Amino acid sequence: MITGELKSKIDKLWTTFWNNGISNPLSIIEQISYLLFLKRLDDLELAKERKADLLCRSIEHPVFTPEQQHLRWSQFKHLNPPEEMLRIVRDEAFPWMKTLGQGASKTAYTQHMQDAVFLITSPALLAAVVEQIEQIPLKDRDTKGDLYEYMLSKLNTAGTNGQFRTPRHIIKMIVELMAPGMQEVICDPACGTGGFLVVAAEYLQNLQDNQDHLQGNDQDPQSAMFHGFDFDSTMLRISSMNLMLHGIANPIIEARDSLSEDHAGVEEAFTLILANPPFKGSVEKSTIAQNLTQTIRTTKTELLFLALFLRLLKPGGRAAVIVPDGVLFGSSKAHQEIRKALLENHRVDGIISMPSGVFKPYSGVSTAIVMFTKLGVPQGGTDWVWFYDMQADGFSLDDKRQPSADNDIPEVLHRWQTRDPAKQTDRRCKAFFVPRGEIAANGYDLSMNRYREAPYQAVAYDTPQLILNRLRVLEDEIRADLDAIEKMLG
Repeated sequence: MITGELKSKIDKLWTTFWNNGISNPLSIIEQISYLLFLKRLDDLELAKERKADLLCRSIEHPVFTPEQQHLRWSQFKHLNPPEEMLRIVRDEAFPWMKTLGQGASKTAYTQHMQDAVFLITSPALLAAVVEQIEQIPLKDRDTKGDLYEYMLSKLNTAGTNGQFRTPRHIIKMIVELMAPGMQEVICDPACGTGGFLVVAAEYLQNLQDNQDHLQGNDQDPQSAMFHGFDFDSTMLRISSMNLMLHGIANPIIEARDSLSEDHAGVEEAFTLILANPPFKGSVEKSTIAQNLTQTIRTTKTELLFLALFLRLLKPGGRAAVIVPDGVLFGSSKAHQEIRKALLENHRVDGIISMPSGVFKPYSGVSTAIVMFTKLGVPQGGTDWVWFYDMQADGFSLDDKRQPSADNDIPEVLHRWQTRDPAKQTDRRCKAFFVPRGEIAANGYDLSMNRYREAPYQAVAYDTPQLILNRLRVLEDEIRADLDAIEKMLG
C-alpha cells in the first residue's frame, strides 16, 4: 500500500513534469520509466559488485563495460552542470539502453524500445527529476510495484487517448475467483498496462511464499508464465515496465493485433486468460483472422474476442473476461451463436453482473464477468450456470468513486468458492444456479435479469373502514375551509 509520504513524492515528481511542458500522462510515465530502468540497471550492477567483493571474484556478466561506467545512474546523478547530465543521459545512456538485450537475450522491455523517444530537453528538468527519483525508496519489490500502480492510476484521472485501466480491486477479485496455480500459462490478449498479469503474478508469488508444500515445485513464477498482447507500442513499453517493477523479470509481451489474420497462428497455447478487451467497436472485415470468422461471423470486437479466447485456450483452459451486458442478451445471430457455442460445446462456469458505475467517470456501461472453461472433445457442455448480482464494489457508483462501506466482493468470493447447484437455488437471492436447458429455451440469454425473481415483500394495507373514516375527516376539513371563505366574501 502506498504511503502518504511516497504518494506526495510521486505527486511532486508528476507536477515537475507538468510545469515543464510534459503534461500527457502516458508521456510522463514513459519518461519516468526510462529513468527508473537506468537506475535499476545500476542497482543490479552494484549488487553484483558487492557479491564479487565478498567472494573476491570478478563480476560475472557485467551490464556496463569499463568504457560505459559514465552511463551509470550512480555516476551521472552527481554531474554538474545539469547540461552535462542531460548530454550523457539523452545522447549516450538512453540510446545505449535501447540496444540492450539484442538477439536471444532480448527482454520484453528492450524489444519495445525501438520507437521510444526521450522527451526531456531541459537540463534543469532532468536534474530535478533525477534528484526526486533518488529520494524515492525503490529497494523492495512491493514499493516499486506500488509506485508504478499509483502512476498508472493517474491515467484514470486524465483519460488521455482513451487509455482507461480496469480498476485494480476488480482485477484482484477476478484473479482470486480464478485462483491460478503454479503451472499456469497466463495470457491477456489486450493487456494495456498489464494490470491482470501483474495481479496474477502477485497472487502466485503470495501462493509460493505462504504455502510450504509449493517449495518443491519446479515451476518458477517468473518464467514464461505471463503473456500479453497489444498493438499500442506505448502500452507495450508501459506494461513491460509495470511487470518488471513488480518483480517479473522477463514476461513475454508481444506486439500483436490479436484479432487480425497477421497474428492468427497462436492456438491452444494458454491455460488461463484474464482480460478486459475493447468493446463496442468494430474492425474491418477483411482483416479479421479466418479461424475467428469460422467460429462467428461478425465485426464486433466484443464477440470476436470471445472467439479468440476459445482459440487461444488449451483444452481444459479457463477464462475470466469482462464483457458489456449486450453480449449476454443481444438478439443478433452472432450474439446467439457465440453464447450457444460457449454453453453447448464448452462450459460456462459463472456470470457476475457488475454495477454500471464500475468504470465511471469514463463510462456508465453495464458490464459482466464471464467465466468459462474450454472443453476438448465433446463432453456434454454446460450443466449449470452460476449467477451473481453484484450491486456494490466498495466505491460510490457516481463519477467521484469515493470509498464506500457497501461492498459485495467478499461475498462474491465466498459464494463462488462454496457454490453448489443443489443449495443455491433461490432466485430471489444474489447468487443462484440456472440449468442449461432453461437458458437454451430462452435463446441462450445469459443476462441475470432473465432468471432472477424479485423477492416477495408483504405489504400491510389499512382496512377499508379506516380509509373511509380518513376520507370523512378530510371532507369535513374541506367543508369548513369553504364555509370560512364564503363568510369572508360576505
